[in-house]
Amino acid sequence: MFQVLQDIKSGQTKVVEVPQPLNSAGHSLITSCYSLISSGTEKMLVDFGKSGLLGKALSQPEKVKMVLEKVKTDGLPPTYAAIKSKLDEPMELGYCNVGMIKESTSNALTPGMRVVSNGKHAGVVRVPNNLIAPIPINVSDEAAAFTVLGAIALQGIRLVNPSIGETVVVTGLGLVGLMAVQILRANGCRVLGIDPDTAKCEIARQFGAEVVDLSKDQDPVLVANAYSREKGVDAVLITASAKGNGVVHQAATMCRKRGKIVLVGVVGLELSRADFYEKELTFQVSCSYGPGRYDDEYEEKGKDYPFAFVRWTEQRNFEAVLDLMDSGAINVKPLISQCFAINDAKTAYEQLDDRSMLGILLDYRTSGANLTDTHAVKFSEKQSNKGCKGNVSFIGAGNYAARVLIPAFKNADANLISLVTSGGGSAVHHGKKNGFEIASTDVKQALDKRTTIVVIATQHNLHASQTILALEKGKHVFVEKPLALAHEEIDKIEASQKVAKTMVMVGYNRRFSPHIQKIKRLLDAKRSPKTFIMTMNAGEIPKAHWTQDAEVGGGRIIGEACHYIDLMRFLAGSKIKSFNAVKMGENNFVEVTEDKALISLTFEDGSMGSIHYFANGGKSFPKERIEIFCDNAVLQLDNFRKLRGFGWKGFNKMNLWLQDKGQENCVDAFMESVREGEKNPIPQDEIFEVARVSVDIAEMLRNK
Repeated sequence: MFQVLQDIKSGQTKVVEVPQPLNSAGHSLITSCYSLISSGTEKMLVDFGKSGLLGKALSQPEKVKMVLEKVKTDGLPPTYAAIKSKLDEPMELGYCNVGMIKESTSNALTPGMRVVSNGKHAGVVRVPNNLIAPIPINVSDEAAAFTVLGAIALQGIRLVNPSIGETVVVTGLGLVGLMAVQILRANGCRVLGIDPDTAKCEIARQFGAEVVDLSKDQDPVLVANAYSREKGVDAVLITASAKGNGVVHQAATMCRKRGKIVLVGVVGLELSRADFYEKELTFQVSCSYGPGRYDDEYEEKGKDYPFAFVRWTEQRNFEAVLDLMDSGAINVKPLISQCFAINDAKTAYEQLDDRSMLGILLDYRTSGANLTDTHAVKFSEKQSNKGCKGNVSFIGAGNYAARVLIPAFKNADANLISLVTSGGGSAVHHGKKNGFEIASTDVKQALDKRTTIVVIATQHNLHASQTILALEKGKHVFVEKPLALAHEEIDKIEASQKVAKTMVMVGYNRRFSPHIQKIKRLLDAKRSPKTFIMTMNAGEIPKAHWTQDAEVGGGRIIGEACHYIDLMRFLAGSKIKSFNAVKMGENNFVEVTEDKALISLTFEDGSMGSIHYFANGGKSFPKERIEIFCDNAVLQLDNFRKLRGFGWKGFNKMNLWLQDKGQENCVDAFMESVREGEKNPIPQDEIFEVARVSVDIAEMLRNK
């Protein structure tokens, strides 16, 4: 199928053939008929892509601060590599889609039903059921494509909460502004529209608004004062995009005492206290389509808000806009400027530079963009020349996989076969870039006969089931940590591995780093027990992030602190005898306490250690510090760059110019073991031991 992607680095818009997505729980597949280019939001994204590095930095000063902090802790080269990787990731454009249900997990959405959604510009889209609404019979597909933008306008108006007869100003008469004019008129309001485009002002006039044409040097404040019978307008809805603060100042000047200003667009927000103080004005920013937006419980997990308490959600706003279209209260015909076939989307996006353009539709019906029912795209017909022991397929191409794992396997001379991702766009991008043969959305593609090694780099809750599938097909498996989230899963993996007699490797890369290898050699010369202090200054991650979800990510102890459990097990060279863990106490200041934890381990040889996993530290401090005490000497490693020995005979220091956490060495060792038929670089029993202890510690913290 065809999909519109944007290269963030260059700003170039491309129409790419990508595999169709598979459906998932709580979602539906929709065969696209039309999608609408949002001339405001999408032009802003395209312009951001076209700007140089300096322009990107100036538009996101908060990201610049994060970059500078990363340089301090990790050094310039790793920071540059991370930025380069981020800019290399393609962006999927679009969020106004119309099509027919192809497949659904909801009984209310049947195959063939016409629906609107916030799906991308793609031949087939997968959308959460709570972001889909059926189209009334009297609303055309072309008109329905404007529903999502209409919902953005409607949500802003709901925050204004106007009553019949009130005077409302709409500043900015783009698509959202012109739909807002019609909704306000349907609500019985007197509307004044403001814009510098004469043609747009004329459309607003046709919809029943008075207008201020800024291109004719009309004074909007004077007109608004006259239009409000010299009392000041009741509210201003800002749907414009502007860099300065003048739009908000103008809105405040127009308003009556205790008037309302609601921001839907993007403008400068250095507010003047005097503007708001004297009139006791209310200012509010509207969030997209309405309640539920950016709430994974609502959008991804399908948990609807109670109708009696949250009358208008995103989905119900979609339905309300469609009802207004059905009744004739919203007319979008004057808003349609042009329509392009999806395979000509690049030309369509070039029209965004024409400020007179309003609605630009993409048509999927005649281009064959969604007719090929395939979940794989082939890049080449090459056959492996490295033998069956070097054929690698990937499941997952997120940031870490794309930036670290795929290049590491490529550098290890792996013959890259299939790259499988959930959506397909990233599989095509990274597949072409790294020389894979096939991009797919079907996990089965990674388990074909040619593949001998499967790398799993998906969300944590999928690791166990995908590992078992690969083992049942007789594949060696490299799974990015963690191995699993529960004992039952670990038991099943271990049973499958014994039957398959292939390797299960977990990406515990730190034990393969040059510094750790040096430390291991030094410690192996000492027979007495060791004492370890390992500190991970992990940094805060919001509670809503998937890694914090016990069911999806397993929490950060299973997902990240497991690295240190494995590392301490490796350096001790002895089985874990016991463990204990405590977390920060519940309080009113910290939302997540599980990722601020003290973990203690004891080993059968008498060694012991503590892991300090803290998510509440500062980024100016090293992210990782390891200290080892043994035989009247100490080793200290900072951030996998500087190793120092104190009182250590024959060793003083080992510094690296670049941080090296052992990722490439880890992959090299695994590939060498597979090719030469050797044992797992990490003994198989240690893999399962560390996995079980990690689960036990996470459960201990969660239940305290």
